[in-house]
Amino acid sequence: MTTLNTPSMLVTTSLFITAVSFILLFTVRLTDAQTGVSYGKIANNLPSSQDVANLYIYNGIKAMRLYFPDQSTSQALQGTDVKLMLGVANENIQSIASCRCAAYRWVRANVLPYASSIKYIVVGNEIDPSDQRALSVAPAIQNILYALNALRLNSKSNNDIKVSTAINFNLVTNTYPPSNAQFRDPSYMSQIVGLMNMYDAPLMVNIYPYFAYVSNPRDISLDYALFNAQGNVFVDPNNGLGYNNLFDAMVDSVYAALRRAGARHPRVIGSETGWPSKGGFAATFENAKMYYRNLVNHVKQGTPLTPGQPIETYLFAMFDENQKQGAETERNFGLFYPNQQSKYGQLNF
Repeated sequence: MTTLNTPSMLVTTSLFITAVSFILLFTVRLTDAQTGVSYGKIANNLPSSQDVANLYIYNGIKAMRLYFPDQSTSQALQGTDVKLMLGVANENIQSIASCRCAAYRWVRANVLPYASSIKYIVVGNEIDPSDQRALSVAPAIQNILYALNALRLNSKSNNDIKVSTAINFNLVTNTYPPSNAQFRDPSYMSQIVGLMNMYDAPLMVNIYPYFAYVSNPRDISLDYALFNAQGNVFVDPNNGLGYNNLFDAMVDSVYAALRRAGARHPRVIGSETGWPSKGGFAATFENAKMYYRNLVNHVKQGTPLTPGQPIETYLFAMFDENQKQGAETERNFGLFYPNQQSKYGQLNF
């Protein structure tokens, strides 16, 4: 669950960042950012892979996040303009980290035949630093990069497949104001940031204003979480930047944490974000519809720290997933019903 520090939880730090120095430290990177949709498959009632690919195309969705290799889906995307963010499943990280040969086999089987459609490889999803697998994330990234080079999928003459990992936003702490943010476990993140610097890779972050809001509705307003606030809710005293929505504050907190961790050219991708349509506090159809519709328009504008730079973002998720474990909300994040009908009408991807 994602959490966000608020005024009542502010931890004072000795480091003061002025507006000029912070913005000069930040280097804007223009990208081919777009809004994609995560394709979760923990359900027993979903359409075929080919039907799903057609649904992406019909709705103008140009990017898909897939959490583990699925040959039928990768095959269905061939010849389309849908780009893929392909995941290395958490349970495979340790084996890939332990042997280059395992990484080579994984890339040869899951990337080589479909390389023209793959934009990112994400090694693990929301691995916590306390998890034993955390020690394997950086070595696994390095071994995947080795395999991409060995198979000549990455070179100076083509568009590299970027390799990263996806973290939970709860690894970022001290987030009010955003410019004070830092990583909860700097030693773990320093390895990731080092690889980002070395290979010019982005950091994937799962960003959920929904969870931040429901964890502290006293200090966070629903309008602020749903992009409906009128005017700035607060101004960051360290740099003078004003915030009128929670998503921007969370993204800029990640940028600040990356800078503190030594990232030279930080780039953040929202690898998941969404709002459930039922099953819990504030999880209503109307709130979810409002969030998704406002979000897809807003991310094209950038954040206060990155004005005019679109935020590459992946909505969670394509379908409700009726076999997911956990709270009822977990089964109700879908943009589409399993019969392929849209929940919220046409979104402006």
